Amino acid sequence: MSTTKFEPTAQQIKDEKLYAGMGMSDEEFAMVEGILGRLPNWTETGLFSVMWSEHCSYKNSKPVLRKFPTKGPQVLQGPGEGAGIVDIGDEQAVVFKMESHNHPSAIEPYQGAATGVGGIIRDVFSMGARPIAMLNSLRFGELKSARGKYLFEEVVAGIAGYGNCIGIPTVGGEIQFDPCYEGNPLVNAMCVGLIDHKDIQRGIAAGVGNTVMYVGAKTGRDGIHGATFASEELTEESENQRPAVQVGDPFMEKLLLEACLEVVKSDALVGIQDMGAAGLTSSSAEMASKAGSGVEMNLDLVPQRETGMTAYEMMLSESQERMLLVVKKGREDEIKAIFEKYDLDAVAIGRVTDDKMLRLLHNGEVVAEVPADALAEDAPVYHKPSAEPAYYAQFQAIENTEPVVTDYKATLSALLQAPTIASKEWVYDQYDYQVRTSTVVAPGSDAAVIRVRGTNKGLAMTTDCNSRYIYLDPEVGGAIAVAEAARNIVASGGTPLAITDCLNFGNPEKPEIFWQIEKSADGISAACTALNAPVIGGNVSLYNERSGEAVYPTPTIGMVGLIEDLAYVTTQEVKAAGDIVFVIGETKTEFGGSELQKLLNDGVISGKAPAIDLEVEAARQQALLKAIKAGLVQSAHDVAEGGLAVAIAETTFAAKDLGVDVTLAGSATTALFSESQSRFVITVKEEDAAAFVEIVKDAQKIGVVTNDALVKINGDKGVLVEGTVEEFRSNWKGAIPCLLNSEA
Repeated sequence: MSTTKFEPTAQQIKDEKLYAGMGMSDEEFAMVEGILGRLPNWTETGLFSVMWSEHCSYKNSKPVLRKFPTKGPQVLQGPGEGAGIVDIGDEQAVVFKMESHNHPSAIEPYQGAATGVGGIIRDVFSMGARPIAMLNSLRFGELKSARGKYLFEEVVAGIAGYGNCIGIPTVGGEIQFDPCYEGNPLVNAMCVGLIDHKDIQRGIAAGVGNTVMYVGAKTGRDGIHGATFASEELTEESENQRPAVQVGDPFMEKLLLEACLEVVKSDALVGIQDMGAAGLTSSSAEMASKAGSGVEMNLDLVPQRETGMTAYEMMLSESQERMLLVVKKGREDEIKAIFEKYDLDAVAIGRVTDDKMLRLLHNGEVVAEVPADALAEDAPVYHKPSAEPAYYAQFQAIENTEPVVTDYKATLSALLQAPTIASKEWVYDQYDYQVRTSTVVAPGSDAAVIRVRGTNKGLAMTTDCNSRYIYLDPEVGGAIAVAEAARNIVASGGTPLAITDCLNFGNPEKPEIFWQIEKSADGISAACTALNAPVIGGNVSLYNERSGEAVYPTPTIGMVGLIEDLAYVTTQEVKAAGDIVFVIGETKTEFGGSELQKLLNDGVISGKAPAIDLEVEAARQQALLKAIKAGLVQSAHDVAEGGLAVAIAETTFAAKDLGVDVTLAGSATTALFSESQSRFVITVKEEDAAAFVEIVKDAQKIGVVTNDALVKINGDKGVLVEGTVEEFRSNWKGAIPCLLNSEA
């Protein structure tokens, strides 16, 4: 064994506890020493530190992840590979996954967001799938500070810059604004791809003697220890971590994508994996561990864009646009020829071995030799203590009461201007959402819809999570996140297939935070089971704290549904005067975590989250979908933030010269602004109303679509809200640009 002369010795690493600077505990370093039967050198310490980070190993979250239902007749590939795969019939499948790039985006928002997009795209095409759509889920502060506006603008620009350049449409997403995200924004990116069953690939290093090939961009010093950086709390000193943020090149990624999709057609390919978090370390160790084999690599052969790189730097670099392949021995030239067409490096750097070791050579010496399983499958797993936070019991003891609202129209206008509810057109207008010409429903409706080319099928897709509910009651809020995603799919004419998730939480070493993680997983699991939408993969992002203050628990849900016939596609805007307006579902006095509560209480939320009955939720979704497939529904929109008044107003915004005239029963404030769950606003032709109600038994007629371009909402004692569609639309549409242009 040797170490580079510029690096500390193994004894120095131990005596001076240099491993602590890599995020390793004393106990973990002792474990490594026990595994190796000796002290690790600098490179080996680096390998273990990144692979045992939370970002790569899920060492704190694995016990929670085991709760998720991951199987179903539609699931072809569940968690454990680059992305999950679900059957959509005709020997085709949809491939999708979501991941976070929170910490990098907090300190370098443009590149942090851009490389988050690039990384999730590679996860999808590493499975052999062509990416067809991007979505995102974003969280920011209130757009009142100069820094908050800067983070928001730069993250959106980074997403747009990468996605637009690579030519994949960004078709949907969601954004929530709350003070807790001011110092720690959340940037979750989702990619959806299509594949034929015969082309499915997996990241395995199988076949002793087969060749390990490095393809794509050259390795530099960017992103070193990025996985470790993502596994610790942000502090004011995190600005010094700028070098840990990778730099993306979407034009290089486009070449890499096309080359890889050509390579997966070759039977010379054995395995393929993205060099994501932990770069060359994670891809080589994980591919070997999954195959039960070993890998030996000569790092002198790794394409490098900087001089004098050490083994430690090459293995821990998170330079972008790189993949690791395993190729049948003797057929390397076939693979090289494909990559040469795209002017990309494709270099044989090693071989598959039978000793289950990851062995690294550099400058003619063995510089690291560690068991691959110890880095990957056998990384430590911790069962963290869990404790119910004091606030939870306090909130549960608060009775559901109705806030005092005196001016209903002004309140509706204010809610429409709340950034979480307001139009996100300023955001999605920066995205090319029509590229590749398969977009059927663009951003702005309940779910985006992409046509499956060569068929009459479509894929509906959405991201969802109301983190305020989850903060108030993680189990109930977790279930609501899944249910709302499914509502968006169903309201668009789709059958929910499966979910991917991005579990964004604070420091799991705090028992109250770990309790949030556990309980939200229980809620997500229950909803996935009830709605037949298993978890096929995802990402865990912990330590989302800034100077000790955690973000709201934010387990984002990404869901894809199948639209069996594009004739079923349904959008939220009303279609014709004379159509009947229905509401599905019961409205109760539920304001905990609501937009109205936030508006009236200067951002402070409290009380119980809205209740949800998953059996009722499933029954309503199935009934609505049946009515849509029967051709009885003109428009459909789920009721979410802001309640029924907001949902009703939103149905008019994309319609031309139409309005609504509805009457709501019960107490006015509750009828207008409660955020009770499992509700939809539906419009139906008058001649179809009886057939619709026969299928959707708990639908209630509340009014009619008009041709006067007015929003009129009546109550038991007369008019509650009346105004032109244009005035409400302008409030809704202009809110975010207005905030960005205002003085901080």
